[in-house]
Amino acid sequence: MRKFYIETYGCQMNVADSEVIASILTNSDYIITNKIEEADVILVNTCSIRDNAEQRVHGRLKLFSNIKKKSPHVIVGVLGCMAERLKEELLENEKVVDLVVGPDSYRDLPTIIKTVESGQKAVNVYLSQDETYDDISPIRYDTNGVSAFVSIMRGCQNMCAYCIVPYVRGAERSRSTETIINEIKELETKNYKEITLIGQNVDSYLYVKENNKVTFANLLKQVAIAFPGIRIRFSTNHPKDLTDNVLQIMAKYNNVCKNIHLPVQSGSTNTLQNMKRGYTREWYLQRIEAIRNIVPECAISTDIMVGFCGETDSDHQETLSLIEKVGYDFAFMFKYSERKGTFAARKMKDDVPEEIKVKRLNEVIELQNKLSTISKLKDIGKIFEVLVEGVSKKSKNEMFGRNSQNKVVVFPSTVNIPGDLVKVEITKCTSATLIGKLI
Repeated sequence: MRKFYIETYGCQMNVADSEVIASILTNSDYIITNKIEEADVILVNTCSIRDNAEQRVHGRLKLFSNIKKKSPHVIVGVLGCMAERLKEELLENEKVVDLVVGPDSYRDLPTIIKTVESGQKAVNVYLSQDETYDDISPIRYDTNGVSAFVSIMRGCQNMCAYCIVPYVRGAERSRSTETIINEIKELETKNYKEITLIGQNVDSYLYVKENNKVTFANLLKQVAIAFPGIRIRFSTNHPKDLTDNVLQIMAKYNNVCKNIHLPVQSGSTNTLQNMKRGYTREWYLQRIEAIRNIVPECAISTDIMVGFCGETDSDHQETLSLIEKVGYDFAFMFKYSERKGTFAARKMKDDVPEEIKVKRLNEVIELQNKLSTISKLKDIGKIFEVLVEGVSKKSKNEMFGRNSQNKVVVFPSTVNIPGDLVKVEITKCTSATLIGKLI
């Protein structure tokens, strides 16, 4: 029985993909191990969204090279988006790499590994029009036993100017509603208490069977009704596609968590048009207004990118003003880095100097830190239902979990266990964490 070890970088989709990979290999008589020194096969599931993510993988490959020097039989594979983007380049430039497999070719991994064992290197980066892995039951090998991701669709076709995802993950295709429901049923039998429906753009979910169309709003409603004892989250949304129907279902069903991740990227309509995002500043703010009106207790998080091609000081000020106007609870903040193969890399000039990008990013971070603190301060005195996830990293006498708004809550306890639902009154906070006491 051969053992495999897998590392995962990047988004929630990559985490879900690694669970599919684990299932495929386990069904082919491999055993998963969390000890790299035990592995016969070392796999790294990669992200290409930013250069920093790829550099981390290159660093890991150097470590794997040292392992192979001591154990020449060990097979090293690069999977996922970086594999799709660089293809044979990885085999040529990284001598340690034996196999390169893209996101739609994981079913072939057992065969590909056998090819490598016969003395050949192997590449399979075919992008499928219909692969969703919907018949594979993922192995949740690295979860807390409380929360799990459920992939509902794959790919993206928004073709944002800066984004590599459509080129490395292919076009959108949605899983059948039945297989999604069945996967959640299996998680329910294993006592999972929270699931997150994930996709590059969940709002585009559309499953058609015999003239019956299931939209994301329909799916969300079905899941909420079928699993009243499970918390339901979803990510990621796209501002141009988020409908009032989805918001109304969030408001109606208590088990649908009150948190939306709605990436804005920029507060400037001019920059949004250059990014090919498909909406304006005004449209985005209308969506925010709809969230506030329909789901008033909803927390809102976002993605913000500074320094995109042609971004002026005026555009940057519009981003800052939008951040302040919305008052985000949390944000992922980045400076633009050109990705080879994207529309921006081919057709646009990366003309914002690095020092300006850094300055703008620091301004965004400073503002968002202030807003995150304000968001947490507003919660002091409130009582939240918290799903316990584990023991606090800072003290074995404290537990932590998250409320419906996806905010981390820490509280003193030595009797609760992961999966418990508890009531916590918030007594103080940091910019990142709510701190309270059990009720």
